[in-house]
Amino acid sequence: MRPLFSNFYLENLYAGKGRSISAVARCYAARARCLREASGSDLLWVEKEALPFIPYRLERALMPKNVPYVVDYDDAVFHNYDSSRHALVRKSLGHKIDRVMAGAATVICGNRYLAARATRAGARHIRHIPTVVDAARYMPVPNAGNVRPVIGWIGSPSTQKYVLALRAVFERLYQTHPIRLVLVGARPELAQQFGPVPVEVLPWAEDTEAHHVASFDIGIMPLPDKPWERGKCGYKLIQYMACAKPVVASPVGVNTEIVEGWDCGLLAEGDNQWFVALDRLLSQTGGRVEFGRRGRLAVESHYSLQAQAPNLACILRNAAGMVE
Repeated sequence: MRPLFSNFYLENLYAGKGRSISAVARCYAARARCLREASGSDLLWVEKEALPFIPYRLERALMPKNVPYVVDYDDAVFHNYDSSRHALVRKSLGHKIDRVMAGAATVICGNRYLAARATRAGARHIRHIPTVVDAARYMPVPNAGNVRPVIGWIGSPSTQKYVLALRAVFERLYQTHPIRLVLVGARPELAQQFGPVPVEVLPWAEDTEAHHVASFDIGIMPLPDKPWERGKCGYKLIQYMACAKPVVASPVGVNTEIVEGWDCGLLAEGDNQWFVALDRLLSQTGGRVEFGRRGRLAVESHYSLQAQAPNLACILRNAAGMVE
């Protein structure tokens, strides 16, 4: 596995330290070398695109000739280009991802929205694999044992605006329930923006994220119904479900399929529905446990590495022409 950006670069980015142009240049140079060194490979497995914000022709020229590639998507990254506020980006890169999809031996998509784009792009083979977690890392903890029920969210500074949009809901809930918010991966200063509601902001780290999610009583995934958000693949929900937590989510994109299909929580649109859904779960401990149990079963049977690895292996073998 050859990630484009190092952990150090990403940690600085999420800490608000910005992007280092020299660090980005080094990462791109390393990726170009990696692509050249892959000339003897049977297959390339690419996440989204090889070189973001590089025109398709240049990216394709750097990729090894006569080596098929599989590309996978769990975000609507094409909207970074075709919906950019910069006209030059829209003009030069607006159809880049479509060309990447069309040239791939197989396009793996995490939801129907992404698959529809691959179809319009003329992709030859499209396969659906949901976002997954390692079920062995996320252990079921139906009752976190909190004195104050914890409504939890996990994300990044770029997505913390979604949970902040529910500020009025949390303030209303706090009038009748002794809730506490735990926000994993947000900026520390966000804690001051929820009025009287107790808020704890925890730093995100790979080795602690599962532990933090296990401490929640309810996991939430609020989203606006916009093009970028329709491309999301419900990763937060799956993390919560893996720890046997009931979920409340906006009915956007794959969220509806996950929550309704597996009966693992509630959908909510608008402040009043969010209040009703959270109030119901806070008032019904047994209901929380049952939703959590169903969510964990869904992860074990469908949304886990253990369940989907054989499907992925088959897709990659077929794309490389290694059909058994």
